[in-house]
Amino acid sequence: MAPRSAAPASRHRDGTRDPSPPAADRRRAWLVTALIVAFMVVNYADKSVLGLAAVPIMGELHLSNSTYGLLASSFYFLFSLSGLVVGFFSGRVSTRVLLCGMTLVWAVAQVPVLVVASVPTLLAGRILLGAAEGPAASMSMHALYKWFPPARRGLPSALQIGGAALGTLIAAPVVTWLITGFGWRSAYAALAVTSAVWAALWWRVGHDGPHDVTRAGRGGTGTTATPDGRDGAATATAPDGRLPYRRLLSTGTVLGSIAAAFGAQWALSLSHAWLPAYLRTQLGLSAGAAASAISALSAVSLVLLLTVPSLMDVLRRRGVSSRWSSGAGQAAAVCLAGGAMAAFPFVDGTGARLALMTVAFGGASVAIPLHYMTTAEVAPPAQRGALFGIVAATGTLPGLLAPFLTGRLIDAADHPSRGYTTAFLLSSAVMLVTGCCALLAIRPERDAARLGLARQD
Repeated sequence: MAPRSAAPASRHRDGTRDPSPPAADRRRAWLVTALIVAFMVVNYADKSVLGLAAVPIMGELHLSNSTYGLLASSFYFLFSLSGLVVGFFSGRVSTRVLLCGMTLVWAVAQVPVLVVASVPTLLAGRILLGAAEGPAASMSMHALYKWFPPARRGLPSALQIGGAALGTLIAAPVVTWLITGFGWRSAYAALAVTSAVWAALWWRVGHDGPHDVTRAGRGGTGTTATPDGRDGAATATAPDGRLPYRRLLSTGTVLGSIAAAFGAQWALSLSHAWLPAYLRTQLGLSAGAAASAISALSAVSLVLLLTVPSLMDVLRRRGVSSRWSSGAGQAAAVCLAGGAMAAFPFVDGTGARLALMTVAFGGASVAIPLHYMTTAEVAPPAQRGALFGIVAATGTLPGLLAPFLTGRLIDAADHPSRGYTTAFLLSSAVMLVTGCCALLAIRPERDAARLGLARQD
């Protein structure tokens, strides 16, 4: 009898077997988790460097708010499309190869601005970086899920998304120190080297785990999780265990998860692009004080990310439905953050305003790991990477709109503070609407039953 920790070898239609995936190894699983957290740290440091360097870049290159907003939004020109495309290839290409390739492109994307500092090179670098980072969150989560059964994914998911908050927590002071001490180009050079080093480490360590179903998918056999957490045959209409994407995408759970992701990402893209500039130009903070404020915000976000998803796992194991744990949790996070977004521009006192900003920008991030958890419950594992890619691609569309629109609103207002206030109120409206839609639509148990999928415990 095979050990309980070993996943069964997949069988081709001609009766031959693929080699068995690696046996479950808790230490290896957590090593992979640590590397993926580091991956997300680098990811968010890359993403936030333009915002942290906004004031010196705008001063040196004489940029208007609208032009800077265009540069910030350019990161998302190919972000969603690449996330979608790579998601569909994730069932055929190892996540070891995918994540290594992404980070090498991150390193290359930092180079143009080091050669010539201009709007075209900034634009080219941000577009290339966005294309390589579009699949990052969904594919790293997909890689992580290959090492943990469904009922044990809350903490790893939280750690993965927590890497985003940790990235900002670390990047804000370190990148600001580089910018103020050595010029803003030094931050780009440091991130290029860091990305290349991570790629080398991942290539050595980042193999696919025992809950990997891509081998079965290549062999023509789809799999899904059974109630005891092991991989078994999927209950689906197609011979290979897959379901038509139109059925998956039409479920309320997927649509609601996309809505929650959309609202959360609107706040997060606004934070990356404009929060450092807002703290410095509107609240009068120095570069160091602004970096400290952003780090504090990220620390609160990290605490929430490490506790809330794990709490959802506990509730689920105690019999609370996913609709009222992870579903309602992500909806509430987006709505609460939207309410704080509407309030803080009108509050007097820097301390009170920073506290509300922490809820508005930090609280929204809680929705991200939860929407992956709910989406995974209605996705056959062989299609999970592709579905994650679709949800991420549509959910991150605000990055294409929010930064540029904010810049236009600031330039069009009779005073920058009024432009910022209008942008924050618009963000609040988007978040409240999408949060309410998520609350009404997400019902994983119902949708999984309608799709004929086994319950994933």
